[in-house]
Amino acid sequence: MSEPLRLGIAGLGTVGTGVVKIVRQKANLLAARAGRPVVITAVSARTRDKDRGVRIGDYAWEDDPVKLAARDDVDVFVELMGGSDGPAKAATEAAIAAGKDVVTANKAMLAHHGQALAEAAEAAGRVIRFEAAVAGGIPVIKALTEGLAGNEIVRVMGVMNGTCNYILTRMQSAGLSYETVFEEASVLGYLEADPELDVGGIDAGHKLSLLSAIAFGAQVNFEGVELEGIGQITIEDIRAAADMGFRIKLLGVAQMGARGLEQRMSPCLVPADSPLGQLEGGTNMVVIEGDHVGQIVLRGAGAGEGPTASAVLGDVMDIARGIRPATFGRPAVELEPAKAAKGATPAPYYLRMTLQDKPGALAKIATVLGEAGVSIDRMRQYGHEDASAPVLIVTHKTQRRALDEALVAMGRLDVLVGAPVALRIETA
Repeated sequence: MSEPLRLGIAGLGTVGTGVVKIVRQKANLLAARAGRPVVITAVSARTRDKDRGVRIGDYAWEDDPVKLAARDDVDVFVELMGGSDGPAKAATEAAIAAGKDVVTANKAMLAHHGQALAEAAEAAGRVIRFEAAVAGGIPVIKALTEGLAGNEIVRVMGVMNGTCNYILTRMQSAGLSYETVFEEASVLGYLEADPELDVGGIDAGHKLSLLSAIAFGAQVNFEGVELEGIGQITIEDIRAAADMGFRIKLLGVAQMGARGLEQRMSPCLVPADSPLGQLEGGTNMVVIEGDHVGQIVLRGAGAGEGPTASAVLGDVMDIARGIRPATFGRPAVELEPAKAAKGATPAPYYLRMTLQDKPGALAKIATVLGEAGVSIDRMRQYGHEDASAPVLIVTHKTQRRALDEALVAMGRLDVLVGAPVALRIETA
């Protein structure tokens, strides 16, 4: 049997500990499948003496992950610290400079620095693998770079943040407010230290930008992702969507059109009987459409120790077998920036607003929409007991810029109580 593949793991949190457990428990299976042993030689973390439920005393310890990345007895640097900059980026750069391959679960780092890191790695004859950075245990990177390599990708979309999906489905099933379920998710430990990374769509936007780069052969462009979080969604929106046969999801969509690359991560209405509409709890789902394969649906655990560590080991095993693809599916130096096309694809929209209960208020809203070229498909005004009237409007397909023009004009009227909420309806 060949020489062992030696891992240096930086970061011993949930995922790093999971990787250690798999390597220790499945050593024979990994060796048999890789054709060589896979071993851990050194580790690094913030705290050395923490009880992690697994032995780490068998491995060399480095306080500094940069020193770990440069060790002579490390072949693959496994970066599981997180963070777009700081120690994670410095150690990854050090690993590449020292001639190491890199496996990472760090979507933020790659979303912001992926192009430069990929160019450096490929120039040095090294690989960066990051299956664990997108959708946890779902092998979506391998699907795009390998299984669907014979397809021109038409569209990628999906639910890529389990915390947001938990919040929205919990609101739906229990009839609870956003604020109540947000607090529940916080107590359960589902939220990032900065909750805005989850509920603001930033975490999922990082993932979408990486999938877009692979799917459409472009440089990673996180800044080109239109981001909108779920904080404005109310239980009234959840109920109204259900009445119309929809469910609300934080949905990422990327597609290349004549105007450029459209990337958006925003709450959308999807058909309740669709695969995305039926997705419950913290599960992730990615839908890929190819010109030959049609539509395929990948569903699974989007986070957690086991699923994410499984994805890390999948990348490690490919390196052990000598499988060495370009970081984003084609040489990084050949990737070009894609023109960002914001809101280019027309769609119907759901509008919720509260109007002052006075004659002509609704007519003014309808006039503003018509002047912007936005056609109303259906409208519903709810019963009320005070001086304001809740109104729901569903438009025909329209460009987002036309709708935004109408929303600005509505704000100049004297009939609105609060700001309207506009959600895209994704039916296909």
